Amino acid sequence: MPSDKPNYIFFVSDQHRADHLGCYGNSVVQTPNIDRMARSGTRFEQFYVANPFCMPNRASMMTGRMPSLHRARTNGNPLPLESRTFVKSLRSAGYHTALIGKSHLQNMTGLPRAHTPTEAVGDDGEVFEAFEHVYAGPDYDNENSRLWREDPSHDVKTPYYGFEHVDLCTEHGDRVGGAYLRWLSKQHSKPESLRGPENAIEDENVVTPQAWRTRMPEELYPTRYIADRTCEHIKHLATNADQAPFFIQCSFPDPHHPFTPPGRYWDMYDSAQIEVPASFGLGDSPMLRHMRKDLAGGTAERHSTLPYAVTEQEAKEAIALTYGMITMIDDAVGQVSRTLADNGLADNTVLVFVSDHGDFMGDHGIMLKGPLHYRGLIRVPFIWFDPASDTLPVITSLAQSIDIPATFLERSGIRPYFGIQGRGLISTIYDCGTDDRDALLIEDDRELIYLGFDRAQRVRTVVTADARLTLYEPAQWGELYDLAADPLEVNNLWDNAAHESLQTDMTRRLLELIMRFQDWAPLPTGRA
Repeated sequence: MPSDKPNYIFFVSDQHRADHLGCYGNSVVQTPNIDRMARSGTRFEQFYVANPFCMPNRASMMTGRMPSLHRARTNGNPLPLESRTFVKSLRSAGYHTALIGKSHLQNMTGLPRAHTPTEAVGDDGEVFEAFEHVYAGPDYDNENSRLWREDPSHDVKTPYYGFEHVDLCTEHGDRVGGAYLRWLSKQHSKPESLRGPENAIEDENVVTPQAWRTRMPEELYPTRYIADRTCEHIKHLATNADQAPFFIQCSFPDPHHPFTPPGRYWDMYDSAQIEVPASFGLGDSPMLRHMRKDLAGGTAERHSTLPYAVTEQEAKEAIALTYGMITMIDDAVGQVSRTLADNGLADNTVLVFVSDHGDFMGDHGIMLKGPLHYRGLIRVPFIWFDPASDTLPVITSLAQSIDIPATFLERSGIRPYFGIQGRGLISTIYDCGTDDRDALLIEDDRELIYLGFDRAQRVRTVVTADARLTLYEPAQWGELYDLAADPLEVNNLWDNAAHESLQTDMTRRLLELIMRFQDWAPLPTGRA
């Protein structure tokens, strides 16, 4: 390999399935810039999350550790500030580090927790739990959208998990806050008149939940802001006298719902020409039945972050609007790539593209995300393009979001910290090395009581190249799919006598992975 200190642009999209890119086989969505990156670089075909929720998996992408260990185990648990991250390591090695866009390593709504177990409340009415910790207060309010709105002096305290420069975006769609909203307020005298469903342009043709035709022009929309700020930062770094390498995380809040692509991106794709997923309406589980019953009975809550069932027309519309948001992201990727070239930085800048998790997006007739680990939710794109080296074009072996930190550090010649659980993928990418992993663990702890459960859920999945097994707590059932014979995950083989050996083997793999991902850190302080 050439230089062991390349620059990096780390593109991160939000709630974006792998098969919603042209390079992953989608013949409808237009993503020429990301596709070009994949053709010139390396595309991972079987890249999975460590957790199918925003905060836990983003924390895993920063630390290289599983959610049960880094403590951001579910949405609402901030990543402890003392956590080691690969960005901290890059900064210590002399990199300029910047985050532009969404972070979501800390809570961003400003709302209290959704549920507090009665057994967690002490005699004084306060939470009384196993750890005496302070994961609240000013140090953990960096992303609090309410404070960003109410306090003009509120800002991110840097370095932030290793990022020395931060232009923060919170929330989603045309209602993004943080530094973006302050910028927007300088560009438009009445920014709130452009945002939200109450100010939307009327469009009676679209009825899918959480969709509105925003009045926000393309040039002011968050995706464009993130691209523009990234390009400005690149130009600034190009003039730096120290010529130190840089790492920029360019992180988009889209295509996460609500569905609000601006301008030409709103009707770029005709929903009438969109096909619903082949699994639409198929498959069975208590959670699927619960959502379908709510839809049929008119009792479904479909204006929150919780999963819900949809009609075929609603699914088509949501997919069409999501494609518009993705194409806008692709245009932003092209804009950043051109800026690198214009400033003489393209030849030594590695481009990486990933998403934090996927979306059901009509699979089995449901939307968004939840504790059902269908592949549309747990499989995400991962593309690595190094302009200075030839790399393997497609990698079919299993890989995971916890591998990202070790891969960046390995490419930069930086020793990983003890306790990092992911594997560096450099030998696989550059030298056609083999990865002997035949199974991956996915953790998922939910804080909500919903989807027919009477308690919060804990979910564990093991996925191989050909099968998926998922255990649920509390539940008297599980899931087992032969992915080779049933790629749509329609026929649940759980407790099927004809597939007992597969269930036994997958259960063994799950237990082995759970043991493997127990922590070896911290080390003992001495001999007892």
